[in-house]
Amino acid sequence: MDGPGTVAPERWGAYTSAIHRWERATRPAPEPTDDRGRLAPEFVEWIMGMPRGWVTGVPGLGRPAQLTALGNGVVPQQAAHALRLLAPPACPHSN
Repeated sequence: MDGPGTVAPERWGAYTSAIHRWERATRPAPEPTDDRGRLAPEFVEWIMGMPRGWVTGVPGLGRPAQLTALGNGVVPQQAAHALRLLAPPACPHSN
């Protein structure tokens, strides 16, 4: 099996190029599943573009709570884009 940060077509299938692009923009991809085959919160955290440990490094926060927090979270890049779109244009003549 390939380790974190290894982009292999047989591992990621149709998502290989997307995983590779996101690794270049962020950091090596963590394992997508845990040893029981369940979705890994670290992978979700990575996909969302959050710093390593932003949610998964919180002491006492177990896997279900981590996934809940991530699922209810906002992708920072998308939020920034929305704010740019929604922000009123600056008016040079206002006081």
